[in-house]
Amino acid sequence: MNTAAAGTEPRIQDVRVTDDEIVARLTDGRAISVPLAWSWRLSDATPQQRAHFRLIGSGQGIHWPGPKSTVPLKLGKASRGQAPPNKRIQPTRGRRRAQAGGRGARG
Repeated sequence: MNTAAAGTEPRIQDVRVTDDEIVARLTDGRAISVPLAWSWRLSDATPQQRAHFRLIGSGQGIHWPGPKSTVPLKLGKASRGQAPPNKRIQPTRGRRRAQAGGRGARG
């Protein structure tokens, strides 16, 4: 039995955020609400930030943009778009050989 109904799913038409809940009004007239506390980001947001959203996927979801980062950029490779290598996850070839006692990978 196929329970999916193609193209008949209601979409979000409008959203409002109160002091206590997030309310989405659907195209079929229903309203769905969830406690505001379920979204820690929106709980901490200002009313202006809560009101700034966009519907995504033709009304399948809601997106609230996050605040801009206020962390200053550090100089060096990371500031040019290159993250430093994480040698704890994948050591360099020389370090792998040293860890293997100077032998090749097959030992």
